[in-house]
Amino acid sequence: MDRAQLADFLRARREALRPADVGLGPGVRGRSAGLRPEEVAALATMPAEHYAGLEEQRAPQPSPVLLLSLARALRLTPDERDHLFRLAGRRIPERHTASEQVGPVLLRMLDRLDDTPAQVLTDLGETLAQNRLARALFGDFEHRTGAARSAVHRWFTEPGARSAYPVEERREESRALVAELRAALVRRGQDPRSRALVARLRAESDEFAGIWADHEVGVPRRRRRRISHPEVGMVELDCQALVDESRSQVLAVFTAAPGTQARRRLELLSGAGVRFADR
Repeated sequence: MDRAQLADFLRARREALRPADVGLGPGVRGRSAGLRPEEVAALATMPAEHYAGLEEQRAPQPSPVLLLSLARALRLTPDERDHLFRLAGRRIPERHTASEQVGPVLLRMLDRLDDTPAQVLTDLGETLAQNRLARALFGDFEHRTGAARSAVHRWFTEPGARSAYPVEERREESRALVAELRAALVRRGQDPRSRALVARLRAESDEFAGIWADHEVGVPRRRRRRISHPEVGMVELDCQALVDESRSQVLAVFTAAPGTQARRRLELLSGAGVRFADR
């Protein structure tokens, strides 16, 4: 870990970013028009003192998960991300055909969505980025690791993963998740990550194995979703999925019409700062 060079790199990239680059208002700026340290920390969902410690060369070696969060917060290119890992003394992550780095267009759109839940996922259901309302509504899944990063894996293996969905809609959701995963497997070809996920799910879930045997591909989803939140109740939303050119990442946006009960509950959720536990 090269503390001095890591600190210089973080500071340089932070000062090169403008608030508008990450969906923030201009606020009160000092001599530098770049982001403040606490803004980067908030974007990376890490304590401000921890980030400040990295720039001041007194923090412990950051974990790979934290480095990925910093790379996303600082809008680093793949080469810059690799440089960040090298300076931190961590093994550089492999680059997959379907990148885990959020595409710049999807990220810019996510940055500007502050009044409606939105999140970026891979075609394997792995959560790459969430805005504040998405974390409040669904839970914070950005920092999960391994198979637990995938919403498909959580759905079929974690007891609490379905609690937010009405019982009568769970079967349809199961079919849609499996069909979407099969479509992703087709696009990825011999990609070992997708094949390993499928193999693991077939071994761990009889339900998944049974649906997988039906060979459904890309079953159309209903746009209307009903999500039950423990503090604000049932929220009925329309879901719009925006897919990047490679079809390996999707920005899912959940909206409610103005004046509806769902809109009022989202406003309550946003104002109260409540959130799901990380199931």
